[in-house]
Amino acid sequence: MTATIPELPLVSLSPDELDLLGALRTDLMGARTRLDLLDAYFNGEQLVRDLGISIPPQLKGLHTVIGWPRIGVEALEQRLELEAFRWADGADPEDLREIAEANDLFDESSLAHLDALVYGREYLAVGSGDCGTGDCPPLITAESPLDMTLLWDARARVATAALRESTDVHGFGLGVDDRLVTLYLPDQTIHAVEENGGWTVIERDMHGLGVVPVVRMANRQRTADRVGRSEITPEVMSITDAACRRLMGMEVASEFYGAPQRYILGASESAFQDAEGNTKSAWETYIGRVLALERDEDGQVPTVGQFAAHDPQTYTKIIDLYARIMATQLGLPPHYLGYTTDNPASADAIRSSEAQLVKRAERRCRRFGGAWAEVMRLALWVRDGVPPERSRRIECVWRDPATPTVAQQTDAAVKLVQARILPADGEVVLEMAGLSEEQRQRVVAERRRAQGTGLLERLSQVGASVEEDPGVAVEEPDGGDEGF
Repeated sequence: MTATIPELPLVSLSPDELDLLGALRTDLMGARTRLDLLDAYFNGEQLVRDLGISIPPQLKGLHTVIGWPRIGVEALEQRLELEAFRWADGADPEDLREIAEANDLFDESSLAHLDALVYGREYLAVGSGDCGTGDCPPLITAESPLDMTLLWDARARVATAALRESTDVHGFGLGVDDRLVTLYLPDQTIHAVEENGGWTVIERDMHGLGVVPVVRMANRQRTADRVGRSEITPEVMSITDAACRRLMGMEVASEFYGAPQRYILGASESAFQDAEGNTKSAWETYIGRVLALERDEDGQVPTVGQFAAHDPQTYTKIIDLYARIMATQLGLPPHYLGYTTDNPASADAIRSSEAQLVKRAERRCRRFGGAWAEVMRLALWVRDGVPPERSRRIECVWRDPATPTVAQQTDAAVKLVQARILPADGEVVLEMAGLSEEQRQRVVAERRRAQGTGLLERLSQVGASVEEDPGVAVEEPDGGDEGF
C-alpha cells in the first residue's frame, strides 16, 4: 500500500489559490498594454502615427514631442495636496498622525494621486510592519496598476482578492530576478516565489481581518466601470498626435523651404560648371549669391528670380487651434498650454478660467479622500487587532484647490468671527485662514502656553491680595466667552 503525503498549505498554494492567482495574473497582463500606452503619452514617448503623405523617407526618424498630456495631469495633481488626517468627532488625531508620518504618506500621496490620474487607478495596500518588534506601526504602500490588480465585488463595493507581482523587493533574500507575487485574501496575505514552473510559498501573514487589506483609488468612475479611467482620454491622445504631426510638418518645411528657392530661366549649361568644366553641386550653385551669367545666342540675359520663403504661421495657427481644443478637453485655462492673446487677461478673468480645474480638483479630493480614510481604518485595524467603530469617521484635510490669496482667506475668517458664526480661538478659523496643519498645531500649542502663563499670573495676583487682606474672597478663574 502506497501512502500519499498531502501538500502542506504553508509551503505550497492550494488549488483554489492557484486558480485565483492565474485569474489575477491574466487580468494584470491584459491591462499592461493599455497602461504602457498611457504612460508613453504622459512621458512624451508615444509613436506618432504618420499618414505617409507629407513626410519624406529621409525624415522618418524625426520625432517631435508636445507635452500637453503631462501638463494637464500635473496641473490637476498639483492641486491635490493632502495635509492631515483627523477624527470627525474632534478627538485627538495623534494615532492617525503617527501612522501617516511613519509611512511618509503626505509625500507618497502625491505619487499615488499622479498614478491614479495617469492610469485611472492606484492601489493602496496595508500590512504588518517590518521593524521586527510588536509595537511597530502598520505598513501602508502605494502600488502601481502596472504591478497590481484586484477582484471587485460590485454589490458590496469591496475587494475579494488582490495580487501584486514584482521582483524581490521585500527582503526575502531571493535573487533580484526572481518573480515574487503577493496574494491578498480576506484572512491572510501570501508571499510566493516562482520556482521550476510552480510557486513556493515564502510567508503567510494570517491577519484574520475578514477583508482584503487593499483599497483601490479610482479616477473618473462610472456605475458600469468601477475600475476608473485616465485623464489622458482618447480625445487627448488624438489631439496630441495631430499637434505632433503639425510640429513635424513645420520641421520638414523648414528643411525644404527655410531658405528661399531660386530659379533661372534661359541659362546655358556652362553657367553651372566650374572653370574646369565640372558640374557644380546644388549647394555650390545655391550659395553663389552673385551669378555671372552670359547672354544667349540672341543676346538675351537669363531671367533670375526667387520663390517666396516659407511662412511658418500656417502651422502655428493650427497648433494654437489644437491648444484651445486641448484646453477644453483637459479643463485648463488656455494659457496653461502656451496659448496667449495680445490683450492679457485680468486677475478675475484668470480665476474664472480656472473654475473648471478647481471643481475637478474638489471632486478628486472627495473621491480620493474616501480611499485614504478607508486605508487609515485598515491600518488601525491591523495595529489594534479590532476594527475601529464605524461611528467614528476619519476625515482627510486637503489644502484648498482654489489657491486663494492670504488676504482673501484672512478676510473671510475675520468676517465669520465678527458675525459670531465661529469662535476666534477655534481651529476652524485657523484652517479657513489658510494655515497648514503644522502651523495650526503650533498656534494651538502657543495658545495653551499663553493661557497657562496668564492663569499663573492671575493666581499670583490673587495670592498677593490675600496676603495683604485675608478677607478677600478668591474667585475661580472664568473660562471667558469661548473667544467671542
